Amino acid sequence: MSYANSRIPQSAQQGVHEALAERVRKHLEHPFRKPCTDYNRAALAEALAGWGRSAPLILDAGCGVGHSTIQIARQFPDHWVIGVDQSADRLARRKPYPEALLPKNMVFVRADLVDFWRLLDEAGLRLARHYLLYPNPWPKIGHLGRRWHAHPVFPWIPRLGGVLECRSNWKVYIEEFAFALGLVLGREVAWEGFEAVTPLTPFERKYRDSGQPLYRIGLDLAAAG
Repeated sequence: MSYANSRIPQSAQQGVHEALAERVRKHLEHPFRKPCTDYNRAALAEALAGWGRSAPLILDAGCGVGHSTIQIARQFPDHWVIGVDQSADRLARRKPYPEALLPKNMVFVRADLVDFWRLLDEAGLRLARHYLLYPNPWPKIGHLGRRWHAHPVFPWIPRLGGVLECRSNWKVYIEEFAFALGLVLGREVAWEGFEAVTPLTPFERKYRDSGQPLYRIGLDLAAAG
């Protein structure tokens, strides 16, 4: 099987979902109140245990096998970088990086982002940078509620501040994410196509090498008011 054979997500949906605006407004008017689990509270404590409190925080949300977390930690050596994923299996597959060569300014934790985002906010913490790199696009029309921008937790994402970057190989996902962010922030949010010269994730490398167009949002929330 060829390596560079990744396909763009296929969907009957060709633009922003007609129900997205109503979903986002509902979540803004009726904030998500599901209690956070002790497991995720422990994960936040683990994520912050090595943090010196003076270093700016970076969150790599849904970090998968952690290649992006490692690259981000190397790029920002004076920051504390947290890679979060809900899969213990993915977090265990950090090859080809032996432990001794990993940056010391980062940590990997297993947690549910739905709780982790809210717990960061509950603790009064704000991010310097926040990455959502290639989240599952859930491309079927009926899957809208599974996409982050249509989930009840979405308002917490911009609330955490910093430079927010979301990437996808499905243009509709980025269009929707920008649209939902615009509703939360009360202003238009731009998105763009880009070339992954230095891929941050294995997905990004494979998409690029498959000749796919890639899309991203890069928004400084401190300047978005």
